Amino acid sequence: MKLYGKFLLMHLKCQMQDKGSFFLSALGQFLVSFTTLAGILFLFARFQQVEGFTQSEVLLCYGIVLLAFSMAECFGAGFYAFPRMLGDGRFDRILVQPRHEVFLVITAEMNLASVGRLAQAGIVFGYAVGTAEIYWGIDKILTVCLMVICGSLIFVGIYLLCAACSFFTTEGLEFINIFLYGGRDFGRYPFSVYGKKVLFFLTFMIPLALFQYYPLLYLCGRTNCPVFMYLPCAGLLFLAPCYALWRYGVRRYHGTGS
Repeated sequence: MKLYGKFLLMHLKCQMQDKGSFFLSALGQFLVSFTTLAGILFLFARFQQVEGFTQSEVLLCYGIVLLAFSMAECFGAGFYAFPRMLGDGRFDRILVQPRHEVFLVITAEMNLASVGRLAQAGIVFGYAVGTAEIYWGIDKILTVCLMVICGSLIFVGIYLLCAACSFFTTEGLEFINIFLYGGRDFGRYPFSVYGKKVLFFLTFMIPLALFQYYPLLYLCGRTNCPVFMYLPCAGLLFLAPCYALWRYGVRRYHGTGS
């Protein structure tokens, strides 16, 4: 962790060399995310509920998903940039350094301007917590913490999956962005609104619903089953096949010839 902190400080100093550019980038991410928020508010200006969920409950759902995604984007950007590392030969240098390659890839790039989107997520989340009719006991607070932390790790897993596929294609696969950025944008509403087939896929294939939809049911009092609290932890099993594919790619990697 001490070494990671040094890398984080190094990236912060580098990106703050042009303070105007950094703050404008952060402000841009802060403002752009409000277009999605505006869509939610416009919808609830016309309808009182969506699939039984109130405006405050949907905003709570959106805030949690955006918090998880923003944290993953901020600290997992190295995986998203991994195809460029393959193309310019940087990964070859990483393999001969005395640290695990996953750590070195993660610390190679950090998108710290994502604090703009993270700030917007915090505002939405704070507003939703204050207006939602939820009794915030220890169990509900723990549920929210698990949703954000595990959700962030699941998004990092999708980043890792994208990077692992690059070993076989050299370039990144754009369709994975459907689950990455699509998961963020469609996660503004509980996944049940998109139908049973989508909910099934996002439960057992790309487990975004395990940290978004099912724990939300527990938060909103639609179920009292405590198992729903810990389903975000079950979603972390998704990291195992992602990492296995990554290790397979590393073992068969022979360089791109750059």
